[in-house]
Amino acid sequence: MKKVLITEFMEQDSVDKISENFEVIYDTNLHADPDALSSLISDTDAVIVRNKTQLTEALLTEAKNLSFVGRLGVGLDNIDTDFCSRNNIFVQPATGMNADSVAEYVITCSLSLLKNIPIAHTGTSSGQWPRTSIESRELGGKTLGLLGFGVIGKKVCRLAQVFGAKVIAYDPFVPQSDATDHNVSLVEQEELFSLSDVISIHLPLTNETKDLINANSFNLMKRKPIIINSSRGSIVNEYDLLRAYSGNLINGFALDVYSSEP
Repeated sequence: MKKVLITEFMEQDSVDKISENFEVIYDTNLHADPDALSSLISDTDAVIVRNKTQLTEALLTEAKNLSFVGRLGVGLDNIDTDFCSRNNIFVQPATGMNADSVAEYVITCSLSLLKNIPIAHTGTSSGQWPRTSIESRELGGKTLGLLGFGVIGKKVCRLAQVFGAKVIAYDPFVPQSDATDHNVSLVEQEELFSLSDVISIHLPLTNETKDLINANSFNLMKRKPIIINSSRGSIVNEYDLLRAYSGNLINGFALDVYSSEP
């Protein structure tokens, strides 16, 4: 019977289902124990991870029988996909797994920050009454810029359009027909920075996208947009982000991911 190694949390029903046809080793702490992980992966046929398990070339070299890597999520930056490709190890992300949840998060943050709800809440909680000092804006009529127009980007687009927002997107890998089908204008990256009231990031972390949003990017943002990052933390230079906010180059930001996470 082929062996499946699961190194991070998975719903028990799913573990039980896999166990019907495979020998399963399920240990949610393996990602934090390199020695145990190296030992167990040596004769494993498949491994299933989330984002904490680092499947490096050194570790994958130990996996002599490995033919499949399952990723419970979308990003693949914790997996050496080049090594997997060279060694016929199939890598399968859970594309669309949490797309609805992420899209709703983006819209929620957009509305909250446009209406300055966090600032109003903080002021009211401290005994102030900031009713006349806080501007509340609507998403309708605003321009939402999507960096990346994949599964999640398209879901964000549909929700934003319900509120009456205009949607533009930058994605060099998306055909014009996709944009036309969703009533979206494809623009260059610099144009998106210049035109957007809200910018939402939906990109994988690669060498090309690391620190993509930096001081130069913020200087191109003419409308003082809101920045929402729900993809990968290192796509945004967090130091430059804080400087942009304190320098009044952007109106606010929401981060669901960070460059360094527990």
